[in-house]
Amino acid sequence: MSFEIDVGLASLQGRRERNEDFAGVQRAAAHESDRGWVAALADGVSTGGDGLMAAQTTVMALLSDFHATPLSWDASVALERLLATQNAWLAAYNRRDSRRQALCTLTAVALQGRRYAIAHVGDSRAWLLRDGACLQLTQDHRMERADFAGLTRAVGLDDLLHLDHSQGELQIGDRLLLTSDGIHGVLRTRDIARLLREATSAQAAAEGLAQAALDAGSHDNATALVMDVKGLGALGYADLLGQSHTLPVPGLLGVGAVLDGYTVTAVVADNGVHRLLQARDPAGQLVALKLLHPSRASDAEERAMLAHELWLGRRLTEAARGRRREGAAAGLVRVHTPAAPSAFYGVFDWHAGRTLEQLLAKQRLDPAEAVGLATQLAQALSLLHAAGCVHRDIKPGNLHLGDDGQWRLLDLGVALSPRAPAALRDLHAGTPSYINPEQWDDPPAAADAGSDLYALGVTLYQALTGRLPYGEVEPYQVARFRREPAPLSRLRPDVPMWLAQLVNKAVGRDVRQRFETPEELLMALERGAARGVEPVRASPLAQRDPLLLWQLALAVSVLFNLLLVAWLMWLPKSG
Repeated sequence: MSFEIDVGLASLQGRRERNEDFAGVQRAAAHESDRGWVAALADGVSTGGDGLMAAQTTVMALLSDFHATPLSWDASVALERLLATQNAWLAAYNRRDSRRQALCTLTAVALQGRRYAIAHVGDSRAWLLRDGACLQLTQDHRMERADFAGLTRAVGLDDLLHLDHSQGELQIGDRLLLTSDGIHGVLRTRDIARLLREATSAQAAAEGLAQAALDAGSHDNATALVMDVKGLGALGYADLLGQSHTLPVPGLLGVGAVLDGYTVTAVVADNGVHRLLQARDPAGQLVALKLLHPSRASDAEERAMLAHELWLGRRLTEAARGRRREGAAAGLVRVHTPAAPSAFYGVFDWHAGRTLEQLLAKQRLDPAEAVGLATQLAQALSLLHAAGCVHRDIKPGNLHLGDDGQWRLLDLGVALSPRAPAALRDLHAGTPSYINPEQWDDPPAAADAGSDLYALGVTLYQALTGRLPYGEVEPYQVARFRREPAPLSRLRPDVPMWLAQLVNKAVGRDVRQRFETPEELLMALERGAARGVEPVRASPLAQRDPLLLWQLALAVSVLFNLLLVAWLMWLPKSG
């Protein structure tokens, strides 16, 4: 089901000389639908002189920038940082001209996944109508005394902005409302609730509230922004993270066990941390279930990492469809969302076939098969890297050839993304023989897109030759990288020269000679024999092993000095 919101907006000037309220709504682009919606309502403080400007710029800045914030920021963080920046600008503006003050109230709501997040300052308000009951979600920042009546907080009032934040779960049928004080200042809560319940649409509700406020004698601008939740989007990262903390981990399910309508048909793998099961869904289709091992049920870090894997897998396949990247989409495994899970687990498409590791146990790939593997996996990596993600564990065991002839990238369990939890970021992940040499340096380089391309190159080298370019590498065994890999053409003469040079380039010891992006690799694969690939130059000894170079220099120096001493000893002595 798509994330569908029906929006209604009404803003009436009333008895004021001008309307200083400003409100708006913005939804994310189709290919980034998981970023959701954002709405905001600001009420300019008329006594300041530039209240309308403050209201307009605050709302517009928030709406235009919210969906461009880093994915590592959750909704509350994004609201906080964007509004803090706007507040700093308005505060500086107000210091330059104390006669014309630009101040406004602000109530904003972000809808992502199946949750809402509210940021609020001033005396505008947010409301929620659910199952007929109307709940006020914000509290006014206003002081009413005999000697003073006014706002205690506003955007632009102080150098530091103090926002109220709240979050909650969304449900289909929810009606969210933002109002300026021109409405709730004259209408009682029961009147607002009645008008919300009676309206047949979001627009009708907004217009009814604004007009009712003026009819009740409001002297202020009357603005109402209504959002009806018609359909919820897929679970967002915050939703999955919440599930990971609250739902139990299933026990040791065996063949025949049923979990939320999924009937287990086989236990595929169990590594003590995760269990992978084959199952049939309620419609009879085969799927794969990924669960934490019961012994890890209390491990909060493992729960968070599995939640991240499920979110990332769904986000990437959605992004591929949104950008019409069918090849990339086929190179990934689609993640499903259980309707009403009673436990914490993931559901994936099931693809019959074998991993590259299983295939290589019987025979090596021929050149055409290797090109197909490289092309399809480079397309998947292109999508992954464009989203700011790194797989970190490309190897034969994580590459799967389905019965449909499509290669797929498995296991995003250690993949990095902008939303990756701290435990995942701190993990030095990957299989040593497929980790690029820079990650073994002191200090080590971070895993990046080049790391995935290097690992794919090692995999291609192994698929064609049956050998690893640098042999079996143990952690921090840097001596393995002091020699260049054996040229692939020497080990496999039937491989075309251009393909051999391409693979040699991908696994080169010098990072500057390798492919920098999946697109560069794809271009080399497409050009093939027509253009060829520039041969990899051997790294000089000074770069491969500086210590050995100095040792050789010292040995030559010592030998020269010994010969000199010997020569001096054998010189004839004068009488």
